[in-house]
Amino acid sequence: MKKLVVLIFIFSAIAAMAQTPSAMLDKCVAAINAHGGVTANYTVTTSQGTSKGTITMLGNKFRIISPEAKCWYDGKTQWSWSPATEEVNITNPTADELQMTNPMAAVSHLKADFNMKRAKAKTPKTYVIKLTPKKKDNIKTLWLYFDETTSLLRTARFEMKDKSVCTVRISDYKHGSQPASTFTFNKSMVPARTPVVDLR
Repeated sequence: MKKLVVLIFIFSAIAAMAQTPSAMLDKCVAAINAHGGVTANYTVTTSQGTSKGTITMLGNKFRIISPEAKCWYDGKTQWSWSPATEEVNITNPTADELQMTNPMAAVSHLKADFNMKRAKAKTPKTYVIKLTPKKKDNIKTLWLYFDETTSLLRTARFEMKDKSVCTVRISDYKHGSQPASTFTFNKSMVPARTPVVDLR
Protein backbone atom coordinates (compact mmCIF):
# COMPACT_ATOMS: atom_id res chain seq x y z
CA MET A 1 0.00 0.00 0.00
CA LYS A 2 2.80 2.40 0.91
CA LYS A 3 4.52 1.56 -2.37
CA LEU A 4 1.32 2.39 -4.29
CA VAL A 5 1.00 5.74 -2.51
CA VAL A 6 4.63 6.59 -3.33
CA LEU A 7 4.06 5.70 -6.99
CA ILE A 8 0.99 7.94 -7.12
CA PHE A 9 3.02 10.86 -5.77
CA ILE A 10 5.81 10.17 -8.26
CA PHE A 11 3.41 10.09 -11.22
CA SER A 12 1.71 13.26 -9.97
CA ALA A 13 5.07 15.02 -9.80
CA ILE A 14 5.97 13.87 -13.31
CA ALA A 15 2.60 15.08 -14.64
CA ALA A 16 3.14 18.49 -13.06
CA MET A 17 6.65 18.74 -14.54
CA ALA A 18 5.36 17.73 -17.96
CA GLN A 19 2.71 20.43 -18.05
CA THR A 20 3.12 22.38 -21.27
CA PRO A 21 3.38 26.19 -21.43
CA SER A 22 0.14 26.25 -23.44
CA ALA A 23 -1.65 24.31 -20.72
CA MET A 24 -0.28 26.70 -18.10
CA LEU A 25 -1.72 29.67 -19.98
CA ASP A 26 -5.11 27.94 -20.13
CA LYS A 27 -4.99 27.23 -16.40
CA CYS A 28 -4.23 30.89 -15.71
CA VAL A 29 -7.24 32.04 -17.73
CA ALA A 30 -9.46 29.50 -15.95
CA ALA A 31 -8.20 30.70 -12.56
CA ILE A 32 -8.98 34.32 -13.44
CA ASN A 33 -12.51 33.52 -14.60
CA ALA A 34 -13.29 31.35 -11.58
CA HIS A 35 -15.83 32.81 -9.14
CA GLY A 36 -16.97 35.53 -11.54
CA GLY A 37 -13.68 37.30 -12.24
CA VAL A 38 -10.77 38.82 -10.37
CA THR A 39 -9.35 42.17 -9.27
CA ALA A 40 -5.64 42.67 -8.68
CA ASN A 41 -3.03 45.35 -8.14
CA TYR A 42 -0.31 45.86 -10.72
CA THR A 43 2.99 47.70 -10.96
CA VAL A 44 4.59 48.55 -14.31
CA THR A 45 8.29 49.42 -14.21
CA THR A 46 10.24 50.86 -17.16
CA SER A 47 13.27 53.12 -17.57
CA GLN A 48 10.83 56.05 -17.46
CA GLY A 49 9.59 55.16 -13.99
CA THR A 50 6.89 53.18 -12.22
CA SER A 51 3.13 53.15 -12.60
CA LYS A 52 0.66 51.46 -10.27
CA GLY A 53 -3.03 50.68 -10.48
CA THR A 54 -5.72 48.03 -10.31
CA ILE A 55 -7.06 45.73 -13.00
CA THR A 56 -10.36 43.84 -12.98
CA MET A 57 -10.78 40.96 -15.42
CA LEU A 58 -13.48 38.54 -16.53
CA GLY A 59 -13.20 36.62 -19.80
CA ASN A 60 -12.10 39.11 -22.46
CA LYS A 61 -13.43 42.08 -20.46
CA PHE A 62 -11.30 44.32 -18.26
CA ARG A 63 -11.10 47.60 -16.38
CA ILE A 64 -7.87 49.41 -15.52
CA ILE A 65 -7.76 52.22 -12.97
CA SER A 66 -4.58 54.21 -12.29
CA PRO A 67 -3.52 57.86 -11.84
CA GLU A 68 -2.17 57.86 -15.42
CA ALA A 69 -5.21 56.34 -17.12
CA LYS A 70 -8.61 54.76 -16.76
CA CYS A 71 -9.82 52.18 -19.25
CA TRP A 72 -12.95 50.08 -19.63
CA TYR A 73 -13.45 47.28 -22.17
CA ASP A 74 -16.70 45.31 -22.43
CA GLY A 75 -15.51 42.79 -24.99
CA LYS A 76 -16.11 45.07 -27.98
CA THR A 77 -15.95 48.74 -27.05
CA GLN A 78 -13.16 50.46 -25.14
CA TRP A 79 -13.37 53.76 -23.25
CA SER A 80 -10.03 55.35 -22.38
CA TRP A 81 -9.29 58.44 -20.28
CA SER A 82 -6.00 60.07 -19.41
CA PRO A 83 -5.12 63.39 -17.74
CA ALA A 84 -2.88 64.13 -20.74
CA THR A 85 -5.80 64.32 -23.18
CA GLU A 86 -8.47 65.34 -20.63
CA GLU A 87 -11.05 63.45 -22.68
CA VAL A 88 -12.57 60.01 -23.00
CA ASN A 89 -11.93 58.25 -26.30
CA ILE A 90 -14.27 55.50 -27.51
CA THR A 91 -12.78 52.88 -29.83
CA ASN A 92 -13.26 49.30 -31.00
CA PRO A 93 -9.67 48.10 -30.49
CA THR A 94 -8.02 45.45 -32.63
CA ALA A 95 -6.64 42.24 -31.15
CA ASP A 96 -3.11 43.65 -31.49
CA GLU A 97 -4.06 46.82 -29.63
CA LEU A 98 -5.63 44.80 -26.82
CA GLN A 99 -2.36 42.95 -26.22
CA MET A 100 -0.88 46.20 -24.95
CA THR A 101 -3.62 46.88 -22.41
CA ASN A 102 -5.00 43.56 -21.21
CA PRO A 103 -2.55 40.80 -20.21
CA MET A 104 -5.20 38.11 -20.54
CA ALA A 105 -6.40 39.22 -23.96
CA ALA A 106 -2.97 38.32 -25.28
CA VAL A 107 -3.15 34.62 -24.44
CA SER A 108 -4.47 33.34 -27.77
CA HIS A 109 -1.99 35.54 -29.64
CA LEU A 110 0.87 34.30 -27.51
CA LYS A 111 0.07 30.77 -28.62
CA ALA A 112 -0.15 31.74 -32.27
CA ASP A 113 2.64 34.31 -32.55
CA PHE A 114 5.30 33.12 -30.12
CA ASN A 115 7.46 30.06 -29.63
CA MET A 116 7.06 28.97 -26.02
CA LYS A 117 9.13 26.78 -23.77
CA ARG A 118 9.32 26.18 -20.06
CA ALA A 119 12.32 27.80 -18.38
CA LYS A 120 14.04 26.95 -15.13
CA ALA A 121 12.58 28.75 -12.13
CA LYS A 122 14.89 30.35 -9.57
CA THR A 123 12.22 30.39 -6.86
CA PRO A 124 10.07 27.49 -5.61
CA LYS A 125 6.44 27.03 -6.70
CA THR A 126 7.06 29.17 -9.80
CA TYR A 127 6.34 28.13 -13.38
CA VAL A 128 8.34 30.14 -15.93
CA ILE A 129 7.62 30.42 -19.65
CA LYS A 130 10.08 31.93 -22.11
CA LEU A 131 8.48 33.30 -25.28
CA THR A 132 10.17 34.48 -28.46
CA PRO A 133 8.27 35.94 -31.43
CA LYS A 134 7.93 33.80 -34.56
CA LYS A 135 7.99 36.90 -36.77
CA LYS A 136 9.72 40.28 -36.67
CA ASP A 137 8.59 42.07 -33.53
CA ASN A 138 9.68 44.84 -31.17
CA ILE A 139 9.71 42.25 -28.39
CA LYS A 140 12.92 40.21 -28.20
CA THR A 141 11.91 37.94 -25.33
CA LEU A 142 8.89 37.75 -23.04
CA TRP A 143 9.15 35.98 -19.71
CA LEU A 144 6.02 34.95 -17.80
CA TYR A 145 6.16 33.87 -14.16
CA PHE A 146 3.19 31.97 -12.70
CA ASP A 147 2.33 30.86 -9.18
CA GLU A 148 2.15 27.06 -9.48
CA THR A 149 -0.27 26.84 -6.54
CA THR A 150 -2.89 29.24 -7.92
CA SER A 151 -1.93 29.21 -11.66
CA LEU A 152 -2.13 33.02 -11.60
CA LEU A 153 0.38 35.29 -13.33
CA ARG A 154 2.81 37.00 -10.98
CA THR A 155 5.16 38.79 -13.37
CA ALA A 156 5.56 39.54 -17.07
CA ARG A 157 8.96 40.79 -18.22
CA PHE A 158 9.24 42.27 -21.72
CA GLU A 159 12.77 42.50 -23.13
CA MET A 160 12.66 44.69 -26.23
CA LYS A 161 14.84 44.78 -29.34
CA ASP A 162 16.11 48.25 -28.35
CA LYS A 163 17.36 46.67 -25.06
CA SER A 164 14.71 48.40 -22.97
CA VAL A 165 12.83 46.36 -20.39
CA CYS A 166 9.26 46.57 -19.12
CA THR A 167 8.26 44.58 -16.06
CA VAL A 168 4.64 44.09 -14.97
CA ARG A 169 4.04 42.66 -11.50
CA ILE A 170 0.56 41.56 -10.45
CA SER A 171 -0.38 40.98 -6.81
CA ASP A 172 -3.22 40.83 -4.29
CA TYR A 173 -5.64 38.87 -6.45
CA LYS A 174 -9.20 38.96 -5.15
CA HIS A 175 -11.94 36.85 -6.72
CA GLY A 176 -15.53 38.06 -6.81
CA SER A 177 -18.51 38.32 -9.12
CA GLN A 178 -18.25 41.33 -11.44
CA PRO A 179 -21.42 42.95 -12.86
CA ALA A 180 -21.44 43.93 -16.54
CA SER A 181 -21.36 47.62 -15.57
CA THR A 182 -17.83 47.14 -14.19
CA PHE A 183 -16.52 47.01 -17.75
CA THR A 184 -18.40 49.97 -19.24
CA PHE A 185 -17.57 53.66 -18.93
CA ASN A 186 -18.44 55.22 -15.56
CA LYS A 187 -18.52 59.02 -15.89
CA SER A 188 -18.33 59.46 -12.11
CA MET A 189 -14.75 58.17 -12.26
CA VAL A 190 -13.49 61.01 -14.48
CA PRO A 191 -13.62 64.80 -13.94
CA ALA A 192 -17.01 66.43 -14.44
CA ARG A 193 -17.81 67.68 -17.96
CA THR A 194 -15.00 65.60 -19.50
CA PRO A 195 -15.62 65.46 -23.26
CA VAL A 196 -16.37 62.03 -24.73
CA VAL A 197 -14.99 61.55 -28.25
CA ASP A 198 -16.27 58.64 -30.36
CA LEU A 199 -13.41 57.47 -32.61
CA ARG A 200 -15.09 54.33 -33.94
